[in-house]
Amino acid sequence: MSEWIKVIILGVVEGISEFLPISSTGHLIITSSLLDFNGGIDGTFEIFIQIGAVFAVLALYADDLLHQLRQVRTNPLVRELWMCVAIAFVPFALLGMNTRQWIKDTLFSPLTVAITLIAGGVVILWVERRRRALPETVEAREKPALVEGITWRQALVVGVAQMFALIPGVSRSAATIIGGMSAGMSRTAATEFSFLLAIPILGGATVYELVSMWDSIQPTELAYLLMGALVSAVVAWIAIRWLLRYVARHNFVPFAYYRIAAGVVVLLLIAAGLLPTGA
Repeated sequence: MSEWIKVIILGVVEGISEFLPISSTGHLIITSSLLDFNGGIDGTFEIFIQIGAVFAVLALYADDLLHQLRQVRTNPLVRELWMCVAIAFVPFALLGMNTRQWIKDTLFSPLTVAITLIAGGVVILWVERRRRALPETVEAREKPALVEGITWRQALVVGVAQMFALIPGVSRSAATIIGGMSAGMSRTAATEFSFLLAIPILGGATVYELVSMWDSIQPTELAYLLMGALVSAVVAWIAIRWLLRYVARHNFVPFAYYRIAAGVVVLLLIAAGLLPTGA
């Protein structure tokens, strides 16, 4: 199989998994290992192609973002929303900048992914069960349906939860959505807030990674990065539209069971010697 086909496959995997609560980085690590992909550039590929997901969010929310930009001076709800995005962004950014290389060297491994996939699935099941225990009237009163209704406290909870997503397999989407729901946000509001938060988080991580590795990236590797990002952008756009329709009527329990099953499969592949245990 050519490296270009592997790049396209990885771009599809990124696009599908970035906004679903199943961990795009975890899936990329496993898929890269199974494909024996040689263009990973020491973990940079897995991080860089996330920029495609950012472009997907920008394309899907272009009208809303432009409307908010025009209203930012006059509409306090818009200012509050983006202040909440900033609050949720800061903890992740500070921790990420200080632990970036250690995480890549130590935790980018199939074993880490397997463990965190299973643990994350259990957490999702617990949160969803806890949510179902709430009386419907209390749930409706305490959980704002609109993303503009998010409070600073809720944003901080999301920001703290998102810090765990630095560990491959946890999933940034799962951490932010489940963190938001635990803080009292509706499933739809938590999902849309996760999308908006992806703009500075994924965009910033990509720029930081590219600047850090620029001198060591070869022309062929840069071409792989750009192709992977392009494919992931198209697929992520489709995945976001689907997820928005899904969360309007369903919970995240199926994703929890998928995570647990995927984690068990990865452990079996490690035991069979088809995947390495280390980074």
